[in-house]
Amino acid sequence: MVSWEKLKVVIFDVDGTLYLQSKLRKKVLLGLLRHYSVRPWKIDDLKVLMYFRKERERNAGYMGSGLELAQYIWCAERVNYPVSMIKPVIERWIFDFPNQYLADCVFPGIHELFGALREHGIKIAIYSDYKAQDKLKAMGLEVDMSVASTDPEVDRLKPDPCGLLYITEKMGVDPDECLFIGDRLELDGECAIRAGMPYLIIDKKPIKTFDFFHNLTSQLNAYSQTQHIKL
Repeated sequence: MVSWEKLKVVIFDVDGTLYLQSKLRKKVLLGLLRHYSVRPWKIDDLKVLMYFRKERERNAGYMGSGLELAQYIWCAERVNYPVSMIKPVIERWIFDFPNQYLADCVFPGIHELFGALREHGIKIAIYSDYKAQDKLKAMGLEVDMSVASTDPEVDRLKPDPCGLLYITEKMGVDPDECLFIGDRLELDGECAIRAGMPYLIIDKKPIKTFDFFHNLTSQLNAYSQTQHIKL
């Protein structure tokens, strides 16, 4: 159960937390197959995508500087391509192309939960591995603050807690007045633990039976009734 009485901010991860990642990846894979089946001379782009993701995973907890550029350099060193060739591939297939499918992959109940949080005066923030503004727009979600690991103010990868602590500082709240919701215990959960922040990891259920956000909304509404909060 969530401790609603002192909760001021709910912070959400994005990928795999707000939408079903496996469903989106199937749609993107079809797009990749269509595109490269008629462009076999560019097939090495797939290697770029694979190593970009692998190197980011391998560098979990990165605490250097210049993460925005470093993530491309890691990939460049593995595929032996210049960063100038890598960035357009990543921009297209990771940051732009998937957005058209996001609305169809959103987990049930998330819009309802966002609405309930706003009605109760609880602010909503995002802490994502990647910049999330375009994704949020595609999903029809509005937040009070969106922070990415690559933002210069953060420059850290989860589970380093810098991003969460940056949000609490900017929003003027203590970590224990927040709730972080993510999908990976080893990254999102550990990140929250290091920040001294309560957290929840979403249930891994098929989308047809996914009731995690519906249940949270029901809990919040039940709490408001016991506290005589007028919705």
